[in-house]
Order: sequence, then C-alpha cells, then structure tokens
Amino acid sequence: MISRIKEPRRTIQVVAGPRQVGKTTMVKQVLEELAIPSLYCNADAVKPDDKGWIASRWEEARSRMRFDGIGEFILAIDEIHKINDWSEQVKKEWDADSFNNINIKVILLGSSRLLLKKGLTESLAGRFEIFPMGHWTFKEMNEAFGLNINQYVYFGGYPGSAAYIANESRWRKYMRDSIIAPAIEKDVLQTTFIYKPALMHQLFHLGCSYSGELLAYNKMLGMLQDAGNATTLAVYLKTLGESKLLTGLQKYALDSARKYRSIPKLQVYNNALLSAMTDGMTYEKAYTNPQLWGRWVESAVGCFLLDKAEELEYQVYYWRENNMEVDFVIVRGQSVLAIEVKSGKIQMNSGLAIFRERFKPRHSLVVGGDSMPLESFFNGDIENLL
Repeated sequence: MISRIKEPRRTIQVVAGPRQVGKTTMVKQVLEELAIPSLYCNADAVKPDDKGWIASRWEEARSRMRFDGIGEFILAIDEIHKINDWSEQVKKEWDADSFNNINIKVILLGSSRLLLKKGLTESLAGRFEIFPMGHWTFKEMNEAFGLNINQYVYFGGYPGSAAYIANESRWRKYMRDSIIAPAIEKDVLQTTFIYKPALMHQLFHLGCSYSGELLAYNKMLGMLQDAGNATTLAVYLKTLGESKLLTGLQKYALDSARKYRSIPKLQVYNNALLSAMTDGMTYEKAYTNPQLWGRWVESAVGCFLLDKAEELEYQVYYWRENNMEVDFVIVRGQSVLAIEVKSGKIQMNSGLAIFRERFKPRHSLVVGGDSMPLESFFNGDIENLL
C-alpha cells in the first residue's frame, strides 16, 4: 500500500477484504508512516442519505492543501459504503480533482465487500484499483499471538478472536456474535436480495460444518428446512463465496459443462468458521480424533489456497473419479498444480499418480506428514509452483 500511495496519482485505492482482518488498522499505520499530509474520516455514524458529507470531507482536504501550500494530500474514507449513492459522489469529486490537477490521493475501505463491489462496478469503472486484504496467515497469527500450527488449524486467522482461545466457549460466542452474525446480516442480507433469509442462515451453518467434504445439492435439500430447490442453494452459496465466507469448489475437468454439473466441495475461507459452526466440537475432540483432524487440516489448506486465489489470479478445484481423488487442483492459465493433503504418515494415494498421468500438471505436491510439514507449506509461496 505504501508503494502505491507514493506513485503518481492515477487511481483510487480500494482496500477490500473480509470483516475483522485489520483493514482500518493497516490504513492508519500507512498514513502514520508516510510523510504526506492526510485526512482520515469514518462514515460509520453518518446518515445514509447525507449527500453532502463526502463533498464536505473532500473540500476539507482541498482547503488544507491550499492553506498549507502543499501539492500532495491523502484522503482516506472508511465505511464509505454506508452512504447511499457513495460511488456517484466519489466519482464527481475525483473527476473534479483530475480536471483541476488537484493531487489528492484517495483510499476507500469498508466492512461490506459486496457493497463496495457493487458501487465500484456501477460508477467508478476505470478509476480504481483493488488492494486485497485476506485472512491472517499462520505466520502472522504465530508472530502476533503465539498460535502454534495446531491452534491455527482449529482457531483460524481472525486476529480479534485470538485473545479468547484459552476459553473456547467464549471464543465461540465471540466468533458467532461479533464476526459471523454481522457478516451474514450486513454483508449478505442487506446487500443482496435473499428470498429466504432463514435458508441462507441454515445453508451457511451446514456448509461451514461440512467444510472439506463433497455434499450434493440434493443431499443438502434433505438436510435443510424449507430448502426450495438446488438452484436456490447454488445462488446462495455463490453469494456467500463473494463475501469470502463459504464456497463450493467445482470438480476439475477439461469440459466446462462437467465442472458446472459437479457436486460442490464445501470450503470455508477461514477455519475459524468451521470450528465455530460445528455444533458440539472442541479443540481437544477434533485434535485427538485422527479422522476429524484430517478434515480440519485439509480445510485449513483450502483456506490458504482460496485466500491467495484473487491476488495470484488462479482458480481452485478438486478432482475425484470413483474412489480416486486429489484434494485441490490449482489452475492459472495453462499451468496446473495438484495438491494432496495428508495429516498422518501415509504420503501418497493412487489418485495423485493417476491425475498426473491423465492431466500432466506442472507440479504435484503432498502437504502434511513427513513430505511437507504444514508450517513449511503455510510459510511458502504458492506462486513459485505456478
């Protein structure tokens, strides 16, 4: 972010990412470190229909530039999406500065990824650049809070929840009340028309608890109340994916139609969601059950891969044929990477060998066990294999 702000004024910098990953903290630290004068303001308490608030903040920035006789200024607006028609107002002020050669560099951020995306695509095409912020990595959680690899696999990468992991019931309540509930109620239900809100809640709960597993839509229908049809579930799952909460990975195939018709492999974006939404689960219960822990480890690897997907511009799939499978298939252009996850001592299965023979991936990798420890994988750079 610092290097982008130091560049000549070209585009608006939009900080986008899931809730509670430190977007505001990061922007404030950037403003403190830079020598460029700045104004940080938060629209959280502004009335949604206050059409003059953005213009007033912009004029304040211009006035400070004139008063101090400076040629460069940074305007950072947090929770911008809470103002109605914010993108049209930002476009007006940005274009006015561009026309008058006023060098105000702009940073926008907000807690609702969907509302930011909607406003950007509606009015600000060609005027913005996304600065993606993902969930916290193992290295970040380890250095900041001392989480070991097993704690990270179970408790995930929300920095605000780290203080509560010694009291798991308190940690779970924090996750559900402070992170999950706002994400569903504000990022999803208030930004997208959801015909059956109760079904969205049920699907999210079910999907999180089945992270790392294949679950057909017809089977989901039998497990949910008032479930409607498979098309509705697919649309809702896509919406949850756009919010960086939960997605359904498609099967890797050379035929696009086979991908779209495949059974989804459910995958959370942060393993804290799996642990918090699996009823009756505890860290001890998951860690001491090899079969359960294997699913937690696989889901954690999936989180890592999804978190890098937007930045590195690749797609994440799975592959399965009869009883043969590959946990994750990464595709960027013509480059294919196959990843198998093992939490125990068994290092290979026939699925990976058959996949290599059939699809000729550029690389294949076994993660976990003696082959590549999880710590090494999480601290590595997946782009080196693409």
